[in-house]
Amino acid sequence: MKTILIGTGVLIAAACLASAETKSGITESVAIGGKTISIKYSAPAVNGRVGKLFGKDGTIGSDKNYPVWRGGANAATALHTDADLDLGGLAVPKGDYTLFINLANPASWELIVNKQTGQSGLAFDAKQELGRVKMTVGKPPALVEQLKYTLSTAGGNKGKLELAWENVVASVNFTVK
Repeated sequence: MKTILIGTGVLIAAACLASAETKSGITESVAIGGKTISIKYSAPAVNGRVGKLFGKDGTIGSDKNYPVWRGGANAATALHTDADLDLGGLAVPKGDYTLFINLANPASWELIVNKQTGQSGLAFDAKQELGRVKMTVGKPPALVEQLKYTLSTAGGNKGKLELAWENVVASVNFTVK
């Protein structure tokens, strides 16, 4: 009985540690012109892996779709828009999409808007792409421990989608139509 209790305690502790590493079901949203744009994602933590996340030899490099990355953890990152968007030059009709990131060029990431929804983060299907747009890539002022998406207004009917994690911040501007 004592062995069962110890084993159960170890499993509970492991589950608590795993949940502390990745926050699931986070929703970021912004309202522009009375229309809502939202992103639902799971946020992994750096957890001491600074400099070991991106690149073909990094943690993300072991994903089967590399250099395409789910832009988060667990399930694929979901985008919902109540309005038609011009996302960095890509026409995105109102609706639901999945976001992926092409990391092939570390200095110039591409945001991939995929028409397929509800898939796991490792179930990327290039045939379902709506399109790709270049992201502006830079460095945040400090280490970003937990992956974070931000949607913000930029005045009028304009906004910005930003992804920050570890030592990278990548963004793309959008316009609500």
